[in-house]
Amino acid sequence: MTRPHGYALLSAITTVIVAVSAAIYVGVDAGADAGSGGPGAAALAANGVGPHAAAPASAGVWVGTWGTAPSGTEPGTETSGTAGHTVRNVVHTSVGGTAARITLSNLYGTRPLTVTAATLAVAAADDSAAVLPGSLRRLAFGGRTTAVVPPGEQIVSDAVRLAVPADADVLVSMYTPDSAGPVTVHRHARQTSYNALGEHTADPTGDAYTGRLTSWRHLTGLDVLSDRAEGTVVAFGDSITDGVTATENADRRWPDVLADRLRAADGSGGGGAPRYGVVNAGISGNQVLADGRGRPAENVSGLKRFDRDALSRPNVRAVVIDLGVNDILRNPRLADPDAILDGLRTLVRDAHARGVKAVGTTLLPFRGHRGYTDARERVRREINEAIRSGSVFDEVVDVDRALHDPYDPRRLRSDYDSGDHLHPSDKGYRAMAGLIEWKQLRGTAPAAL
Repeated sequence: MTRPHGYALLSAITTVIVAVSAAIYVGVDAGADAGSGGPGAAALAANGVGPHAAAPASAGVWVGTWGTAPSGTEPGTETSGTAGHTVRNVVHTSVGGTAARITLSNLYGTRPLTVTAATLAVAAADDSAAVLPGSLRRLAFGGRTTAVVPPGEQIVSDAVRLAVPADADVLVSMYTPDSAGPVTVHRHARQTSYNALGEHTADPTGDAYTGRLTSWRHLTGLDVLSDRAEGTVVAFGDSITDGVTATENADRRWPDVLADRLRAADGSGGGGAPRYGVVNAGISGNQVLADGRGRPAENVSGLKRFDRDALSRPNVRAVVIDLGVNDILRNPRLADPDAILDGLRTLVRDAHARGVKAVGTTLLPFRGHRGYTDARERVRREINEAIRSGSVFDEVVDVDRALHDPYDPRRLRSDYDSGDHLHPSDKGYRAMAGLIEWKQLRGTAPAAL
């Protein structure tokens, strides 16, 4: 049958509309997460370099698969920084994705941090500096392989297309030719990373990485574009969340165990578990109200860092807040429970303002620790009573009731105690993570508590 001339014209117009719509879809998907502190997927490419590279059309969302909080500076780096060295940070993913991007911080640097080469790769094995063949990607920042991060600032890389596995080690390598002053780190990584003299970002074997590191240098975030995960949950707290007594290189902090539980529940196809990536924003020694020492202050208060370390992660749906013990222990005078509770309520209001659900824990007991006094115990109990009443958080995880010694509620149960009478053992961390119910992480934040 002969088609009229107008049909051909209509067909051509329809083809153009479809093509334009597809282009818009890719562009929107690539930049959909602009509000979360990243540039989106504008530079996705087969090798991950270049502003004009083709971005894949994807219905996935950006989520945090790993993250940490900058806690201070690395001693001895005030003059030389990491000049002339390549750092290969090792991090462990909670969820997988089809693309990835990183965040680098120069929060405590006194000069611009210049990175002339950076790569991302899947590790060939756990706790290894070697690269899984075929997984190495060069990173770019705004289409350029060199990035300059001003003092006190951070930068997010362009995205690279890479199949990032869940529950796997990822290697992030960066070379800095000169010093930015003190190196911004997260101490107490409980994970071995690596250091090499010279530029070895693309080294596949890891043989050049003869130095061992116990901190994460400059790296504070790894996000993935995922069609499995739907959001991010952030664990926000002090050394108990940081996992300072967890077994090294074993991923046994309570947020790690939470990630394990979420993956297992998702794989089983039941239980109503949310599909969240997990970010650990704990800092040893952190307090709700007071900053740490230094100028600028290291280990800034939970109130000051909450937006940066928790709420600015991609697609945050919930935060789990375990904070307040150091406000009691580190106060030279008796801490004011009302002030601590007001601080916690401020965190909750800030979370609600961003549409994020706030889950809170009770404070664990610490009798036997060198800082214990009966007066401090009374402050802890008063705070816990307020938390249990429902007047602080949207949801409550009562870790105190589950982990204290049934014969002496002022101390940890012996098998949950790491030995310092303050921090849990691996078993204790596992018990903490096991208390979180899926319904507590789901849902939206109320307009008012």
